[in-house]
Amino acid sequence: MKNLLTGLVFFGLAAAPFAGMAQSNTDQSKFKQLQQELPTPNTYRSASGAPGHQYWQQRADYNIKVELNDENQSITGSETITYTNNSPDVLTYLWLQLDQNIFEPNSMANSTRTGNLNEKMSLQAVEYMTREEFDGGFKIKAVKDRNGKALKYTVNNTMMRVDLPTDLKPKQSFTFSIDWNHNINDQKALGGRSGYEYFPADGNYLYEMAQWFPRMAVYDDVNGWQHKQFLGSGEFALPFGDYKVSITVPADHIVGSTGELQNASQVLTSTQQKRWADAAKADKPVVIVTQDEAAKAEKNKAKGKKTWVYAAKNVRDFAWASSRKFIWDAMNVKVGGKNVLAMSYYPKEANPLWGQYSTESVAHTLKVYSKHTIDYPYPVAISVHGPVGGMEYPMLSFNGYRPEADGTYSDRTKYGLITVIIHEVGHNFFPMIINSDERQWTWMDEGLNTFVQYLAEQEWERNYPSSRGEPSKIVNYMKSAKNTQVPIMTNSESVLQFGNNAYGKPATALNILRETVMGRELFDYAFKEYANRWAFKHPMPADFFRTMEDASGVDLDWFWRGWFYTTDHTDISIEDVKWFTIDSQNPEFVNAQKRAEQNKAPKTLSEQRNLKDIQKTRVELRPELNDFYNTYDPLAVTAADQQKYQSFLKGLTPEQKKALDSGLNFYEVGFKNLGGLVMPLVVKMTFEDGTEEVVNVPAEVWRYNNEEITKVFVTEKPVVNFELDPYLQTADTELSNNYFPRRLAPSRFEIFQQQERNQPNPMQRQNSTRSNNSNNSGR
Repeated sequence: MKNLLTGLVFFGLAAAPFAGMAQSNTDQSKFKQLQQELPTPNTYRSASGAPGHQYWQQRADYNIKVELNDENQSITGSETITYTNNSPDVLTYLWLQLDQNIFEPNSMANSTRTGNLNEKMSLQAVEYMTREEFDGGFKIKAVKDRNGKALKYTVNNTMMRVDLPTDLKPKQSFTFSIDWNHNINDQKALGGRSGYEYFPADGNYLYEMAQWFPRMAVYDDVNGWQHKQFLGSGEFALPFGDYKVSITVPADHIVGSTGELQNASQVLTSTQQKRWADAAKADKPVVIVTQDEAAKAEKNKAKGKKTWVYAAKNVRDFAWASSRKFIWDAMNVKVGGKNVLAMSYYPKEANPLWGQYSTESVAHTLKVYSKHTIDYPYPVAISVHGPVGGMEYPMLSFNGYRPEADGTYSDRTKYGLITVIIHEVGHNFFPMIINSDERQWTWMDEGLNTFVQYLAEQEWERNYPSSRGEPSKIVNYMKSAKNTQVPIMTNSESVLQFGNNAYGKPATALNILRETVMGRELFDYAFKEYANRWAFKHPMPADFFRTMEDASGVDLDWFWRGWFYTTDHTDISIEDVKWFTIDSQNPEFVNAQKRAEQNKAPKTLSEQRNLKDIQKTRVELRPELNDFYNTYDPLAVTAADQQKYQSFLKGLTPEQKKALDSGLNFYEVGFKNLGGLVMPLVVKMTFEDGTEEVVNVPAEVWRYNNEEITKVFVTEKPVVNFELDPYLQTADTELSNNYFPRRLAPSRFEIFQQQERNQPNPMQRQNSTRSNNSNNSGR
């Protein structure tokens, strides 16, 4: 502890700049505005982040007929597309996406796949590398105009250019048709976002169909045509439109699809129609196709066909699922005064888990996401169980996780199911409605969606085991080797550590914005404003960044720069603390304080031994050697001391006298930014009496020196401990330097005995115990 001279406290500190404001040679660009990184605002996209007054986007309407061949796992289809040019540009050709071409043996995705060989490899790995090539690409049979005249087209890997016979001018439409077919991939063997699963026990297939038809690419004011090749990671950029789709399948199949069923009386029994009507009014799931009905269909395998007709308005894509194995349940959800039908389709292998949790999870997702973004606008929302672990489309999602064969499941499986349904159904909002460019910016759909997913998980139940969202969950990634990271603002196909970079890090960043930088009120308003501005439109990163600042009044350029444009991480250290008190200059108090400090001072080792070993000193043996200084007490208060003090008091103003008597403590705390990422300082002070206080210092404290600063804290009570980021708000990667005085951080090592794989889950263990107890009680 040090005493401050009164003049310094009253005049020096009050008039001086804040601690740490001195200029340094450190990189000042951390607080540089993002003007050079963001595109110049224009009439299409404003500086506020809102669509400009001349904003435009294209439209594509589809009429599709498709037939599923359950004998050879293929589909044959024909589609008519009406493409409307709302741009100010004249178009001479159109681009379509042929995403299924990723399954061509010589596709760019297959040709550029990397890997390595080890001295020991699993048989499954070798089988995968030597498997027979699967030809799953589109077979384009015809491309014609509305009069049946052939159009010239060129296929370039996963993209197809259709040359127009005449220029397509602004506000004009062009109608053309495409006939095609393709084989369906075995999803369990080949992966992918769609495909089939074969069930050998009953000899049936379950199909999840996505990217199954040639789809219009996006033409916009930012990129022109978005025709980057599909390599497997960067997903899709698609225009909005209306769809009418006729799906012909075996007569005993149940089809779940984007859109609303148009011909229920032709494809459902009267009993199923009655259940369907009941479900539309129920607040709990109602089974429309029962497990017994599905099991019966599995055995009989009808030979005829049925055509299911679905229609969807203002959607950017269309997917469907089909199987005779499907159980189907549904319930009504009220969203913004509107009725939405939440539904699930799943085989018996998914029960009892799916029957209990799937549709409830769909309903919960619609409620929470609508609260934080916009009211869910579509009439249905569907969760389908099959081979695809998690994938999203308008109104429909594919989700994994099923119980063990005996119907039991682990908590990991239970929460994994709820999590994936929340995530995939949540994608209806990002990017199916707030329609960002997934081919370029994965984080704009996956990151934003994972953030709202975290909010929905926490509203599902207390202490939900969320794996992403909390800052502490991203720490290991943030401190990983720099050569394994890229900035969030990296093209989707070039991202390293895809889950951490595109899902976890942006979701964590938004959580930190909400909880620590902006506060919930400002963040929630701005986030909802972004959703409302860009619903059914095509936002870009700048639109999100600018809207969040525009609607909140918070300058966040430093945050976007650090979290989204760099691979810096948070590691802020408390380097030292200096404690000062006011020198009151009252000799009674000052001298008593000095005497107490002297008495508390430790005795050196020599002093301790001398007390024991030296029996009598020379002066003790000869008292005549003592003089004035042997009895002089330099800390004794004299009349002259008192007179000087009284004279000092007379020269003070009333305000100065008040400060002098305050007894305040002044702490100069030094902070060092070791990780490079500037962040707010969340400082907890623990006082001598055991009470605590948390001070939040905005990140702008680093604006003059982003490497090292000092900050003064003034307290009424003495502080015994300073702690940085006590509630784990900033993803700080090294907590050991967050304390002053330093604390020992315990590390642990675990002793374990290698366990056999496939251990029973807790449900199975409990069932086994009950069975044993029952058997023993019967003896």
